[in-house]
Order: sequence, then C-alpha cells, then structure tokens
Amino acid sequence: MNSLLSFFGDSLVMTRRNLLRLFRTPQVLVFSTIQPILFVILFDSVFGGSITPPGFENYIDFLVPGIMVQTAMFASINTGVGVAEDLEKGAIDRFRSLPMARTAVLFGRTNADGFRTLFVMTIVICIGFLVGFRPTTGILNLLTGLALAVLFANAIQWAFVFLALMLRSLEAVQAASFAPTFPLVFAASTFAPVQNMPSWLKGFAEHQPVTVTVDSVRGLFFGSEVLEASGGSLSSSILMSLAWIALIFAVFVSLSSWRFRRN
Repeated sequence: MNSLLSFFGDSLVMTRRNLLRLFRTPQVLVFSTIQPILFVILFDSVFGGSITPPGFENYIDFLVPGIMVQTAMFASINTGVGVAEDLEKGAIDRFRSLPMARTAVLFGRTNADGFRTLFVMTIVICIGFLVGFRPTTGILNLLTGLALAVLFANAIQWAFVFLALMLRSLEAVQAASFAPTFPLVFAASTFAPVQNMPSWLKGFAEHQPVTVTVDSVRGLFFGSEVLEASGGSLSSSILMSLAWIALIFAVFVSLSSWRFRRN
C-alpha cells in the first residue's frame, strides 16, 4: 500500500513538472491549438459542400468528432517527441537517480499531455459551435464523448512513449511517428464515410480503433440514429472503442514500463 501511494505521489509530482513546463513554453500550446482549428475551418469549407454523410444534414456535425480524434493522434506524436527529448538531454537519467518510482516519469508525461489534449479538444468544440456545430443529445452526452476521446488519446500516447523508448532519438521518433498515424487517421471515418472507400480498404477502416472511436463520439453527440443510417450501432461502437483502448493500454503500458526499466 505504501508503495502504491508513493507511486501515485511521484506521478502527481511528475505531472505537475510537465504541466509547469508546458505553461512556461506557451508557444507549444498555441501551435497545438492552431492546427486542429485550421482543420475544422478548412475541411468544412472544402468538403462541406460536396460530402453529405448518412444521418447528417451538416458536414460540420460529422467533422468535429473526427477532428477531435485526429487531434488525439497528432498530439500523441508530441508525447513521444517529448520523451525522446528528455532522453537525449539526460533529464530521464537525472530522474533515475532520485528516490522515486521509475515509471512515474512516464505516467507524469502522459497525464500532463492528457490535460493538454483535453484543452485542445475543448477549443475544437468551441470553434465548431462558431461555424455551425450543434450536438443534439445534451451536455451529459457531450461530456461523455469528450471523455472517451481523451481516454483514447491517453491510450495512444503510450504507444508513442514505447516508440520513443525504443528509438531513443528525437529525429527518429519524429520520422517514424507518421507511418502509423496517417493510415489510422485517413483510412477511417474521420473525414468521410467508410462506405465510399474501396472494398479492400473498407474492411480495415470499419474496425480499426480510430473509426470505432470517432463513430462512438458521433453517436454520443447526435444519437444512435446517425450510426444506424450507415448500418452501424452505437452500443457496438462504444464497446469496440473501449476494447481497443483497454488493449492499447494493456500492451503499451506494459511494454513501456519494461523498456524503461531495461534502459
């Protein structure tokens, strides 16, 4: 019990350290926020008049949940880059010399980045409201969808933490991160319905974690009928999303902790 309390205390200290570091470099937060805002405005302007997703009258209602999950994926790259930067600068070696739980360093990083992702997603929703985004299921479902997107982001962050621990190079992590990110983001229902994709891609797109999470958030924001219009189900999407999140957490928290101790 004492060890568990010590771990939580150390994790909170490391979370505070990373949050303070973020506040002292506000340009990181500013540019992390600008990108999804641009995506909301540009994608709605470019595709809003040509794409009419089943179950939606306005493309912006379809788009905002997709941008939220896309933000989760891109923000997770920053997590891996941050861990690689700490490794290169020797910060993690200094933390190892302290009487603290070792993996608290990793939990502190992902916790702080989770708060940053929550902030950015909230901004995305607010910008969406300004350009016509109108969820219909109430504030509770809106908060539930936001929480699911943040939970997904936190799980994906651990995958990039493991990547950083394996590569241990800032440039290598930056170069390698886009290889898994782009197929997951664009071969999904992020910006367009998967029903319009080629048959060889559709099977992958329908069941991969980004699609089921985006669909779950959409269903929570607008009701199960928007998924039923394209042959989906809200309950099954949420269950699949939670299953993916649990699997990603189980695999990459374990692998990252193992690799961190080996290093």
